Amino acid sequence: MKNVSEDRKRLSARQTAGPVPSAPAHDDQHGTRNRVARSILDHGPSTAAELALRLELTQAAVRRHLDALVAEGVVEPREKRVYGARGRGRPAKAFALTDCGRDAFDQAYDALAADALRWIAQSAGGGTKGEAAVAAFARARLAAQAEGYREAVEGAEPEARTQALAKALTADGYAATARSAPNPQLGEQLCQHHCPVVHVAEQYPQLCEAETEVFSLLLGTHVQRLATIAHGDGVCTTFIPKAGAGKAAHRTGERPTKTTTASASTAGRNPA
Repeated sequence: MKNVSEDRKRLSARQTAGPVPSAPAHDDQHGTRNRVARSILDHGPSTAAELALRLELTQAAVRRHLDALVAEGVVEPREKRVYGARGRGRPAKAFALTDCGRDAFDQAYDALAADALRWIAQSAGGGTKGEAAVAAFARARLAAQAEGYREAVEGAEPEARTQALAKALTADGYAATARSAPNPQLGEQLCQHHCPVVHVAEQYPQLCEAETEVFSLLLGTHVQRLATIAHGDGVCTTFIPKAGAGKAAHRTGERPTKTTTASASTAGRNPA
């Protein structure tokens, strides 16, 4: 009878307290982990004791979150600098954000880049002159970036150059792959699954235009941009025709895909 009475009391207490929150404990852990990282961003390298004091957490809890952040590559331990005479014992470790950890926070780079391009356009007189000035900047930027890709592309066999370009783009954060087009006889598709400048490219498609032109120069053929993340597509997709693709299409009775370098009407937009 005692156990039944205690069960009833516990049930009554739960009903009085209201519904149990549906948010999983993982969300709470993630939120606290972000607070730890943010505190390091705001205050610089910090020890577990300093973080615990600032965040009103136990040192054990802070260390648990720090271990997870270290495993994720967000923070890294360093030996804390000691000014003056060092006391006995090992110095406490201070935890600092890595470059990856800093990138996880919004540092308004997109807004800065968009403001800079807007200033370039306005300084050139706006309108078509402004658009041309932004396009010139985009070409200059991509030309410098392409120098790092040229060696990789020219060092590959002709049939492996799209793959070599995809690897070079991946190293720069574009998560690129090369695959056969729906009809492999006609060509390949260069797919970029990530775009580091997508928010700026939404406003200034000249960035996409310049990139497409660079692909054409590097691969030695006209290319066609089929889709872009900036336009709302899931992947930036560029069609790379194979040499003699027109003849192959004639033999199979198919209409060859028209391939061109990007223009203001297509780059940064899905031509479909």
